[in-house]
Amino acid sequence: MFMKLEGRQCLVVGAGGIGEPKINGLADTGAHVRVVTLEASAAVREWANAGKIQLELRAYDASDLDGVFLAVVATSSRALNAAVYRDAQQRSVLCNVVDDPPHCDFFYPAVVQRGDLQIAVSTAGQSPSLAQKLRQQLELQFGPGYAPWVAELGAIRKEVLASSLDPERKRELLHSLASREAFNAALAEDSAGNQRRENV
Repeated sequence: MFMKLEGRQCLVVGAGGIGEPKINGLADTGAHVRVVTLEASAAVREWANAGKIQLELRAYDASDLDGVFLAVVATSSRALNAAVYRDAQQRSVLCNVVDDPPHCDFFYPAVVQRGDLQIAVSTAGQSPSLAQKLRQQLELQFGPGYAPWVAELGAIRKEVLASSLDPERKRELLHSLASREAFNAALAEDSAGNQRRENV
């Protein structure tokens, strides 16, 4: 499931080395991120100073979950992590305790992103290392050229859907445009265009 978090209230408890990438990832979605922690990394403090997130340097309280859509817990205290998870369950707040699968309503996948193309790999928390290795393999298989191609496909799709072609022809055309052959042709055309510009 890819979830739209833009404008949603998200809470992160803990802001050290484990919590830092989670905070950054949530902020990048456009979510309203509030971080509650006794100590925060330098990067997290910078994000707060820049207005990217809201940082509160204090102990966690169960009321911090009021009005929250999603919570991420990343402290070194197993007791605190479990307590936050219980509080979240009581409030029907989706919660992820980092590196603790039994205390997770959702898992963070390893993600390959090429523009609007996202490929996620998950082992349901069983082996994040395997997920990372698979992500690295996928990054090689799906290179940067996919980003502009996916954007182009999106624009063409709108034109095809708005055309007067019959539905079956539209389906066939969209499937052919999304083929490996079409990607290779688009990549070759882009490469040739770049080469021409370099020679000018």
